[in-house]
Amino acid sequence: MIHARGLVQVFTTGKGKKKREVRAVDGVDLDVAEGEVVGFLGPNGAGKTTTLRMLTTLLRPTAGTATVNGFDVVADPVSVRRSIGYVSQAGGTFSQAQAGDEIVDHGMLYGLSRAEATRRGQALFSELQLDGLWERMPKNMSGGQKRRLDIVMGLVHQPSLVFLDEPTTGLDPQARANLWEHIRRLRTERGATIFLTTHYLDEADELSDRILIIDNGRIVAADTPDNLKAQVSGDLVALEVADAAAVTTAAEKLASVSGVNGGGRIEVDGRHVRGRVPRAGRAVPGLLRDLDASGISLDSIEVIRPTLDDVFLTLTGRSLRDAETERDPGGDPTEIESGFAAPTSDESSRRTEQEVAR
Repeated sequence: MIHARGLVQVFTTGKGKKKREVRAVDGVDLDVAEGEVVGFLGPNGAGKTTTLRMLTTLLRPTAGTATVNGFDVVADPVSVRRSIGYVSQAGGTFSQAQAGDEIVDHGMLYGLSRAEATRRGQALFSELQLDGLWERMPKNMSGGQKRRLDIVMGLVHQPSLVFLDEPTTGLDPQARANLWEHIRRLRTERGATIFLTTHYLDEADELSDRILIIDNGRIVAADTPDNLKAQVSGDLVALEVADAAAVTTAAEKLASVSGVNGGGRIEVDGRHVRGRVPRAGRAVPGLLRDLDASGISLDSIEVIRPTLDDVFLTLTGRSLRDAETERDPGGDPTEIESGFAAPTSDESSRRTEQEVAR
């Protein structure tokens, strides 16, 4: 469904002596198979949205090639646009239009009749729990309702490939969980291929068949969530020792099951001892027997499976959250000299969506 090689996007920012080039995407290779849900994970400013904009023909690549649904993004952008659904980070609905009118207009831009666009739109409203909101304006909807409305707009023409750019940003936990369920149903009930950009670790882990991790414009990992987490050297075992005098001995015992000589990778903080243990489920019972035989009592023990943040730390030497603070908090550059400016308001986002449809 998606095949890209050597994608590059260079932005020019500033003017005069302050003018500089920003290599937002630096040689990205990626493949997405039919029916996959692929999570595109990385910190703000890593190149996620810029890559997505190239794949959806909103930005012309500086270099490299890409085909989407079999169509070249440069040579045949119209066919790409006709074959995909796109839910932008900013949203695509006009806040002061009736929701149903927005959906029908969007469907008609894809060549549907008014009657067919209305039928499909109303069916999607029911499926995505938007019953009774057909005549409501988006400005009067909750955040979760507006995001589901954006998804209806991206699906009304029944695309086989859907791009979702940060679909749950700004939503409360309940709204996020509900939207996750709707995203799963896109694949299970509609057979859609989904390309999902996010910087939420739990979201990528929960929804994705496969994850691509991008950092500084380059893909640094691509695999299933479980395989990526298997690259981390073991589960994290955290002990809280009852007697502070026994901490050193407890650290030695933990080091012995972690395979670390001398406890070099064992952390001690007060009465807390932490370290990574391969196959902790097998090792912990023996560790507890050893601690008990040595007269060491514990107030608590916790075994924590590796997370995608641990994967990012293993690959880059820093956590994903740390990387967030190092990058431009505004994300990918938007004030650029590239021939296309990213949407910055509901109205401009709506025009952007209509450009994609045309």
